[in-house]
Amino acid sequence: MSEIYEPAEDSYLMSEALKRELPKLLNKNPELKFLEVGCGSGINLETAKSLGVKNILGTDININAVKHCKTLGFNCVKSDLFGNVNGKFDVIVFNPPYLPLDEEEPKDSRTATTGGKKGTELIIKFLKQAKEHLNKNGKILLITSSLSKDIDFIAFGYNAEVINEKKLFFEKLTVWKLKI
Repeated sequence: MSEIYEPAEDSYLMSEALKRELPKLLNKNPELKFLEVGCGSGINLETAKSLGVKNILGTDININAVKHCKTLGFNCVKSDLFGNVNGKFDVIVFNPPYLPLDEEEPKDSRTATTGGKKGTELIIKFLKQAKEHLNKNGKILLITSSLSKDIDFIAFGYNAEVINEKKLFFEKLTVWKLKI
């Protein structure tokens, strides 16, 4: 698990969504607290910083991603989802591993791509934990893939709105804005 997840279509799609959403949220709350779970290369931490977010925390299960984001100047901790996260945040961003299990994929790359047998198990675990770390009126930005089973966000207590999409030749990526 030494490789850092390099920015790809999903990373850039999330960055576009942040560029549209964060200025509106910063207007309401210039001191907003921002958390990215699974920060990887740090692209979305850098997007948040470039938009004026000052209170930024990144986490990743991959220690090399944590070290890399620290070299970029970010507060970052090794964490499996919210395991080592304290406090509440106004914005939580998660570009998760969302693909269904592919037995042909090398095991060392599955951590960055595979969200479980159906592709949604990790997202469901995230949704259950995220509520404890979301401030009142907080927002979650989350990416899903059409290759994974659909998630009933309402069943987990969230209202969901599609804020960005990208059709690729083999799947459609969707960025959701969730709130309790």
